[in-house]
Amino acid sequence: MVDASGTPARARPGVVTVSSWLLILVAAIQVVNLILTLATIGTVREVLRDAYRGTSVEQAADIAWVFGLVGAVLTLLLAVALVVLALLNNRGRNGARITTWVLGGILLCCTGGSLVNNTLGGTMGGGSTTGDVPSGQEIQRRLADALPGWFGPVSTLLGVVALLALLAALILLALPAANEFFRKPRQPVWEPPVPGAAWPGQPQAPGYPSAPGYPSAPGYPPTPGQPPESGERREPEPPPGS
Repeated sequence: MVDASGTPARARPGVVTVSSWLLILVAAIQVVNLILTLATIGTVREVLRDAYRGTSVEQAADIAWVFGLVGAVLTLLLAVALVVLALLNNRGRNGARITTWVLGGILLCCTGGSLVNNTLGGTMGGGSTTGDVPSGQEIQRRLADALPGWFGPVSTLLGVVALLALLAALILLALPAANEFFRKPRQPVWEPPVPGAAWPGQPQAPGYPSAPGYPSAPGYPPTPGQPPESGERREPEPPPGS
């Protein structure tokens, strides 16, 4: 089996295959997060409208809704990119592996920060208000009351699984077995044939005498000093001086 460049296909190590499946798992989790976001974005908008109604930041609910839609689109693009990178990694493309490390590192930071924020909730924001704006704890309490009870635990679980799967995928791509697979194979160097030597596997052209020590081809006189083959009649040589 050969690839598009005509070079023989290399055997893919198991660490690269597992890493690609983990990237696909992270992409699937991103799609699930997208579905959850679209299913709850309307509720979040209504909660924020009620919380900020009559305040100096009354438009914050609409701004948060727009950012939520933009985040949903980015999540979908990220899932597609992870699947494409997984397929390219399976083919030994070193550029795809480097891109996976860069994109995976950014995603690790974003996922880790989101998990910390969801776990701590509004405790780090304090309970005080700024002017007529509700506190972060108040917003978190209203969102928790409006959203389904399973939304928070499921989001946290998906985030933890995605974080661990992505971290494992990046580590597997850095193992020595993966390095050997992504190394560019050396192309064979063509060496010109030695002048006068026959190509390997090619028979000797007829019409040329055989090398000394080997019988002559049928129909050709024997080499001087070579005994005649069995059944071959040899003419007597004339005496010297005749």
